[in-house]
Amino acid sequence: MNCNTGFEDRTRGERRGRESGELQRIFDSGASWRGAGEIKHPFGQFCRMVLVWAAHKSISSMGLDIIQPWSNWHSVTPLTPLSQLVPSHICLQCDVCCRFPDPDSALRPYFTENEIAGALAGGLQGRAFPNRRGSQVQLVPDSHNDGYICPAFETATLTCRIYEQRPLDCQLYPLALMWDERQDQVLLGWDTKCPFMREQIPGEVQRHAEQVMGLLNQADIHDQVVAHPRLIGRFQEDVVVLASLPRLTEAVAGRWGTTRLHRFGLEDVPLMAAALDRSESCEGQSLAAYAPVFHYMWNRMLAYWWMELRGAFCLFAQSSDGWFMALPPIGAGSIEAPLFDAMQLLQRWNGDSPVSRVENVPARLVPELERLGYRVTPKEPDYLYRATDLAALAGDRYRSQRALCNRFEREQSFEVDSYRLSDRQGCRTLLGDWSRQKQTEGLESFGAMLAVDAVSAHEVIWSQASVLRVTGKVVRTHGRLCAYTFGYWLTSGTFCVLLEVADRTLPGLAQYLFRETCRTVAAAGAEYINTMDDAGLPGLRASKQAYHPAMLIPNSVASPARQS
Repeated sequence: MNCNTGFEDRTRGERRGRESGELQRIFDSGASWRGAGEIKHPFGQFCRMVLVWAAHKSISSMGLDIIQPWSNWHSVTPLTPLSQLVPSHICLQCDVCCRFPDPDSALRPYFTENEIAGALAGGLQGRAFPNRRGSQVQLVPDSHNDGYICPAFETATLTCRIYEQRPLDCQLYPLALMWDERQDQVLLGWDTKCPFMREQIPGEVQRHAEQVMGLLNQADIHDQVVAHPRLIGRFQEDVVVLASLPRLTEAVAGRWGTTRLHRFGLEDVPLMAAALDRSESCEGQSLAAYAPVFHYMWNRMLAYWWMELRGAFCLFAQSSDGWFMALPPIGAGSIEAPLFDAMQLLQRWNGDSPVSRVENVPARLVPELERLGYRVTPKEPDYLYRATDLAALAGDRYRSQRALCNRFEREQSFEVDSYRLSDRQGCRTLLGDWSRQKQTEGLESFGAMLAVDAVSAHEVIWSQASVLRVTGKVVRTHGRLCAYTFGYWLTSGTFCVLLEVADRTLPGLAQYLFRETCRTVAAAGAEYINTMDDAGLPGLRASKQAYHPAMLIPNSVASPARQS
């Protein structure tokens, strides 16, 4: 498998429309009829219960200003007990909550650290949460339908396995926290996708919203929402705004700054691509990281965010260790000013943690960063090949690869097709088989960890390939999918191989698939093939070197110089 290891939306496909004019008139008094927020809240209504929250602690030397290493837990009882609003029979008939069309949906629920602990105690597995200090839950394939579900959702009974321990994100629904369209104000809204919207008593909804606002005004819960900005969704038009929350808005601005962070979603991919085009950052010898898909595919493992600073597109990643820049600022001019602002924010968010850094620094920026006082450290380079060399595999230096290709063609009956969404289950089965084959062969522990982490990235690519402009091919033998590969055009002359998985029991299959990929893109005008880095894995390094790269593209990490 070839897969980058430098890690982290489409809204629901079936959306119910905005409500009738009658409902609009109902909310005209004291509530504006507007859309708001990305709603991430599957299944659940408020019930009478005690909420367990983590105590707000100051950062440690390796902790975060926003993701605290919480140590003291205590119970917080709502000022006014919140009763269940939506009748159970409505929830049990609903076909919206807890189900998602894509594995990386921005609508999946967010769990804070102590909520994760409660979910684990309730029976969810640890792999459901990539960041134990707070993360969106990892969705799992729905065995009954072509989509994904929350791992806590029971499809047979349409109930939640951890209902009594469900997170605030779920408890709020069908209310939701969200930004307004300009991202100037935090709002409380009502999701019109909830079937109850067609039956509710307006006065009851308003009273319920007031109870929720009372809960949000409690100090500890208020602080938790501020500390976990992913609890506040993006603007969404099919949400009725019930109230603005100026106190929460001011607190979020105080923690994060006045320049708004945006969750990096599918709708932001074209924005990043346009910024890269304007900056002219991509050239034939560019790092594979200079493409939106390179980062977006890890959105289930990491939380990616972006903001514009001094006219530059700045991409941040939120890991379990803290925040860092996934790329240097992307802009047409000097990076000095936007980088200064970005590093000020990182130090504000991370405190004294050394995690503040800039990843994927190309060689052309190293002198400028060193001039600015940054420590620049080399990391694994990208491998770049001439497309014609790999398409032909001519000469003695490619003798073994050529022989393996010939063996596969001679021994197997097979067919090669373009990837289709209907191939997703076949790819999923193959990836599981491939991982077991690698384990049997004695895959080193770091490689095994990367293989596990990569599953979520593969799910994103299988689901979103066409939207992300990633091309894929599959190989079948006797009707069984036995290999797949995906890649993208980094520039008009450079194609990047993103993923490659082949059944290891079929000699020559991997070599054949790679050669066919190179032949296809060479015929389409590719001058170079970029296969990304080797992740520091000796076996992968040997495999990449055996194809005789034309050059290794330098890659570095830049960190602020430590002050004495």
